[in-house]
Amino acid sequence: MESLWERTAPRAGFAPLRQDAKTDVLIIGGGMAGVLCAYMLHQHGVPYLLAEAETVGGGITKNTTAKITSQHGLLYDKLVREFGAEKAWLYREANEAALGRYRELCRNIECGFEEKDAYVYSRNDRRKIEREAAALEKLGAPAEFAENLPLPFSTAGAVRYPKQAQFHPLKFIAAVSEGLHIHEHTAVRELAGRTAITDSGKIIVATHFPFLNKHGSYFLKLYQHRSYVIALENAADTAGMYVDESPAGMSFRNCGNLLLLGGGGHRTGKKGGSWQELRDFAGRHYPRAAEKFCWAAQDCMTLDGVPYIGPYSSSTENLYAAAGFNKWGMTSSMVSAMILCDLVLGKRSPYAGVFSPSRTMLRPQLAINALEAAAGLLTPSAKRCPHMGCALKWNPREHTWDCPCHGSRFTEDGKLIDNPASGDLKR
Repeated sequence: MESLWERTAPRAGFAPLRQDAKTDVLIIGGGMAGVLCAYMLHQHGVPYLLAEAETVGGGITKNTTAKITSQHGLLYDKLVREFGAEKAWLYREANEAALGRYRELCRNIECGFEEKDAYVYSRNDRRKIEREAAALEKLGAPAEFAENLPLPFSTAGAVRYPKQAQFHPLKFIAAVSEGLHIHEHTAVRELAGRTAITDSGKIIVATHFPFLNKHGSYFLKLYQHRSYVIALENAADTAGMYVDESPAGMSFRNCGNLLLLGGGGHRTGKKGGSWQELRDFAGRHYPRAAEKFCWAAQDCMTLDGVPYIGPYSSSTENLYAAAGFNKWGMTSSMVSAMILCDLVLGKRSPYAGVFSPSRTMLRPQLAINALEAAAGLLTPSAKRCPHMGCALKWNPREHTWDCPCHGSRFTEDGKLIDNPASGDLKR
């Protein structure tokens, strides 16, 4: 299973770190968020080092659908109601600023950057769409209600966000990582003993799911969700980017002559539609299309739909996190780099309060996460996750062992695929 981006991107390669090194800032994780943090610190002349356990962009980033947008589902009506108009405005402003940074950088990078309108649609609830459009109007956003979408089914309407974007994420990351202080195949398993020692330096944990359990309660604040993509040749050109407001719905975007169809999602470790749901849909609606690529993505989901970006916890100093991008990792990665670079430089970010990892945990999703963790710990099984001991579930579609508690995944023979676990299964 290889994504379209993997098949069509260059690979520069960075040497492993083979000796002790001193730096002002250690960035752990070489996905889009980590690389953008390194890029911005490099531009400001701050001494830094990025350590990536495998290869740059080779984790979650390679499996994105690569939409750069402040359209994050039907989020703004919820943000206005739960956080107030000011914080909702700041959330959108941060993501629009991130889009602007990408637009500026991509002027000199051959990465397929294209401006496209983004749509969030509903198949049966027009009122939801109208409420979202009203919330966006209140925030001064240029979004508008749209009908008659070029999708192979009828909808109750959509919210259209003009002048958003899409790109080739691995071509972009290859370009911006050139010349940065990066070490691949350099795993940081823990921040203790001989692994990483710091007296006054700053550490950014950009490892998708934060791996330090004793701070921040991320094992309660996050869960992981899998979704699937197939790339179809001889299918429709939708002339935009589309996502269903329902978590069980489909997403659409084109890349050249290919239609990227996404969906089939489920909580990691649970049953879901997988690629078969997408193939069945394609067979019904695009019978002349041919599948050229298929891949899967994994996303960290927060308690309230807003990422955790900032100090790792209220009790840690000079330790920062960027996690919980809720399926909008490209824009959120840039927002993370903007906020964390400001914090490292001692500046005040106008967006820091909105994304603070120390905001309240009192959300309904917290109880669901706690119940899933308790069930995983109490389930008898010979296969247990080394992260916190939850029982692993066999995933017959992808031939992996998956953790329903926190989303770690392992190959059939026990090799680690996805964190927060930091090592392979014990034989």
